[in-house]
Amino acid sequence: MVKEIKIKDFDYNLPAEKIPAHPLAVRDECRLLLSRPDGIVADRTFRELPALLPPSALLVGNDTRVINARMAFHKATGSRIEIFLLEPMSPSDYVLTFQAEQRCVWKCLVGNLKRWKEGPLSISFMVGETPVTLNARRIGPLDGNAQEIEFSWDASGVSFASVVDAVGKIPIPPYLGRDTEDCDSDDYQTVYSIVKGSVAAPTAGLHFTTRVLEDLRAHNIDMEYVTLHVGAGTFQPVKSETIGGHPMHTETFSVKLPLVERLIRALRDGRPVAAVGTTTVRTLESLPYLGAAIGRGDLSLKVGQWWPYEEATSCFDTIEALESLRDWMRRGNLDTLTASTAIMIAPGFRWRVVGTVVTNFHQPQSTLLLLVSSFLNPEGGDCLQWRRIYSHALESGYRFLSYGDACLLFPVNKECQE
Repeated sequence: MVKEIKIKDFDYNLPAEKIPAHPLAVRDECRLLLSRPDGIVADRTFRELPALLPPSALLVGNDTRVINARMAFHKATGSRIEIFLLEPMSPSDYVLTFQAEQRCVWKCLVGNLKRWKEGPLSISFMVGETPVTLNARRIGPLDGNAQEIEFSWDASGVSFASVVDAVGKIPIPPYLGRDTEDCDSDDYQTVYSIVKGSVAAPTAGLHFTTRVLEDLRAHNIDMEYVTLHVGAGTFQPVKSETIGGHPMHTETFSVKLPLVERLIRALRDGRPVAAVGTTTVRTLESLPYLGAAIGRGDLSLKVGQWWPYEEATSCFDTIEALESLRDWMRRGNLDTLTASTAIMIAPGFRWRVVGTVVTNFHQPQSTLLLLVSSFLNPEGGDCLQWRRIYSHALESGYRFLSYGDACLLFPVNKECQE
């Protein structure tokens, strides 16, 4: 039973020296560990990716852009209060909230909250030649440790996007063991990032360069994009003994109709679909469940954590479900679908869309490692390929986590395990 999987079975020793604080100077010169369908592991470089992907693959990445989500305020007493933007509440739409002028409300984490008893916090700065004073006011607590925070500023014509760019800092992961530096404004963004909203980078995409993108086209590999704004929940550790006790974080994503149509054609034609990063994986694998739900009359546009493992929500044909989603979008004249997913991908998951994964090396006992294990062994059996890969990487000097090296993963053929 999936819910009985013990997270301790996905532990490994990750020395601090294996986690680089900065990326390589040239992104695509990082190492690429290739795990082949026959289970053999090979050492390559990321620059070789276009030649290693299946011919005519449909490659999908996440075009989200990391925002300067960390904002520091100081009280008159000198106490430092850090506000970490999580997701917009009013306006709740990401585009509208960054276009907002003079006021918006966000769900936030607040550092040193006990020092913020009452009253607003203020900070003054310049946006171009315009002086701006930003105020932050606590509205009240939300689920978990989050707070509802109202932001207001006194300069007309200044958007919240401009405010965040001027005041905030890029929220690099805590395991890098350092403060944000100016270089992170570029290093912690993919070269194809467009849509502002993430508080963490889809790090598998950090290795791409313009020359890799050009080489993909030369190899007749098309690249499309989804948008999933990565939340702080991506760093949420699994604290329960079994994964059944872990509440999976919910993330909002957007997918355009032409991509849904291309996915249907690719699956019909047996054309491989490759996903860059676990956020893209979660989005693509959520789409059939949304289509099946719409077919049942469920228009909530929310994929539940355990839907893939429950008979009532998992018994459907993948292509028919995607066609149901496509037809619903067409009837509603929707060019873009916006939905949310809390999908849990772990051993026992049925992979419906993604056939190849480009990803980084993940933390021990993480849900991302569960996803990798599931992908490598979709038919069950020997589920230790992830451990062979990670042991090889540790012994061979690979660099781990956000600014580390990459993997190109194929599912292991079951006959190769016997």
